[in-house]
Amino acid sequence: MRRKRNYCFVCGQDNRHGMRLRFRLDESGTGFVCDFRLGRRYSGPPGYCHGGIIATILDDAMSKLNKLREVVAVTSKITVDYLRPVPLHSTLRVEARELTKRGRRLTYRAQIRDAKGRVLAKGQGVFVVVNPDRLFRTKV
Repeated sequence: MRRKRNYCFVCGQDNRHGMRLRFRLDESGTGFVCDFRLGRRYSGPPGYCHGGIIATILDDAMSKLNKLREVVAVTSKITVDYLRPVPLHSTLRVEARELTKRGRRLTYRAQIRDAKGRVLAKGQGVFVVVNPDRLFRTKV
């Protein structure tokens, strides 16, 4: 049986141009975490990460929480607070947790921290549970 390929820009190990971040369950088993470093290809201001990449990492970290509920849910809304510049070539950590669930609406939050534990950026997202067969159906 062939392995299902993952070309996700953030976590896909089959995307040779992607970030290839590896997420894991946190110690409590209720959130996801990933330790990573960003190279110069993700530059925004000299020596720091581009804001769009920061938002992308936060969004992907939050989307991992869908696995805990065994659902497919898509991003409906995301807000990002850029608190401090995110440095390149430094050890960073992103952490994600669920805040609330109301019907098909799941609200999550994620934070990017530096090696000292300071929060550099944080995001909050609303994800909507969908039927993937219906949403991603190809039209002929």
